[in-house]
Amino acid sequence: MSLQDRIESLKARHAAIDSAIQMETRRPLPDEAQIADLKRQKLRIKDELSRFSTASPH
Repeated sequence: MSLQDRIESLKARHAAIDSAIQMETRRPLPDEAQIADLKRQKLRIKDELSRFSTASPH
């Protein structure tokens, strides 16, 4: 898997997690623990994407 493929995969996962967070928060009784877990996952992906952007020249 190339670096660009990895970045695109991470961006897709980030978007999917964002969507899952939005869906969960719209429920009548959202699961706050699940939302917190999803937000942690999203942050880890964002950090990894950030490392790639600082490591590779544009």
